Amino acid sequence: MSASPLLEMQKICKRFGPTIALDNVGLEVNAGEVLALIGENGAGKSTLLKVLSGAHRADSGRVKLAGQAFQPTGPSSSRRSGIAMIYQELNLAPDLSVEDNILLGQVGTGGGSLFRAKQRGRVQDALETVGLAELDPRARAGEQSVATQQLVEIARALASDAKVILFDEPTSSLPQRDVARLFEIIDRLKASGIAIVYISHFLEEVRRVADRYTVLRDGHSVGSGDVAAVADEEIVSLMVGRDVDDLFPVAPHEPRDTWVEAKDITGSGYPKSVSLQLRSGEIFGVAGLVGSGRTELLRCLFGLDTARGGISKEKRYVGPGVRARMRAGFGMLSEDRKSEGLAQDMSIIENITISNLRPYSTVGILNLRKRDVKAMELMQKVEVKAHCGHQLVSELSGGNQQKVAIARILHQESDILLMDEPTKGIDVGTKAEIYRMMGELAAEGKTIVFVSSYLPELLAVCDRIGVMDRGQLCEVRDAADWSENEILKSAIGLAEEEASSGS
Repeated sequence: MSASPLLEMQKICKRFGPTIALDNVGLEVNAGEVLALIGENGAGKSTLLKVLSGAHRADSGRVKLAGQAFQPTGPSSSRRSGIAMIYQELNLAPDLSVEDNILLGQVGTGGGSLFRAKQRGRVQDALETVGLAELDPRARAGEQSVATQQLVEIARALASDAKVILFDEPTSSLPQRDVARLFEIIDRLKASGIAIVYISHFLEEVRRVADRYTVLRDGHSVGSGDVAAVADEEIVSLMVGRDVDDLFPVAPHEPRDTWVEAKDITGSGYPKSVSLQLRSGEIFGVAGLVGSGRTELLRCLFGLDTARGGISKEKRYVGPGVRARMRAGFGMLSEDRKSEGLAQDMSIIENITISNLRPYSTVGILNLRKRDVKAMELMQKVEVKAHCGHQLVSELSGGNQQKVAIARILHQESDILLMDEPTKGIDVGTKAEIYRMMGELAAEGKTIVFVSSYLPELLAVCDRIGVMDRGQLCEVRDAADWSENEILKSAIGLAEEEASSGS
């Protein structure tokens, strides 16, 4: 560590009512360095960056920027001082042009007029730096891909002469090819002398981009050091406060007989004539690139999207539509828990029980006490951490929100659980809890269809894995017969091409 870091945060404290979000937290980062900020959901990572970006004001503590005391009074003061924040949720004005988004809040004016010609050179330079030289600055930002919009946000930071860029889970919505592109941009920013603070739950990402790390747990700094000098198990132990012997714990379970068959499932676009057999007590993984039809397959199986083809359970035909599928025991966990999976302005209890109120209703009158007792039992079963069952779901961490969504489909008495990216955006400790829970549910005889972009977890957790490619389920094997390389080849159609050329 150099004698004079570009950014220093010392003894930062922040409370939200009775909750201590940050307690004497500190970090340091040099110019031209990437610091990974690691911790479980609710550890205080995003809160710390929001203090630095001016979105929150610290109760106490000191911040130094380029050796000078710095007290952000709001987002605009942080931006003017050279600090830019790239949020997990995109923060663009979708109806404005790319150029207007880049210049938003920083356009030079004189006598009420915009110096457009003078600013356009800055916009073009920033776009070239992030690899968007061919993008028309006049194009609407909202019409661009998620990856392009994220790069526009980085271009906005560069146009404002940012010295420090803060990334909060930047890869959570990106396909793999765009993740690689983002990492190349971060390498370029680092080489130009920009200091970067990078939040991620993926330790392989941390090893790819970061020089050093700082771990937060329960609002405290609990460890830091060089990334190259620490093992994954040490980082996870710091995160969760205990030794973690197994990053992928799965309860013992034994797949049984086939009891669900889907034949020639074909959606309006994807999937295309997918047939599969599912066994009770099985975790069936679905791999594939983003856009390969994985989510569409689950939506068709659950009846959310209209599809041709047939589904049977225990050799009995299951009708179309969500109601028929739910009656047959299908339950779905959406990839987008914020918009689709949960009602954010409702309580934990309400979210768990809302899709099945029949057990508590007598002549139209709800027995709320009986409902609450059952919901609390499920909260304990899936280990939701909350103040009480009446707490709003929106106040929970991402991992605890996911547990509430799982509790909801268990409350529906589902025995075929369609889980779309159930570990997306949650910390390592909570992921391990969900893996264990999936194994326990499989041991009870439930079937789990597990869609994931994270190949190590599919290989470690699943009994069988099928790969989607352009809407088709192109290959299914026992998990032990796959490798990451083989799955990727199958997902991009290379396996088929190699087989054809070898025949």
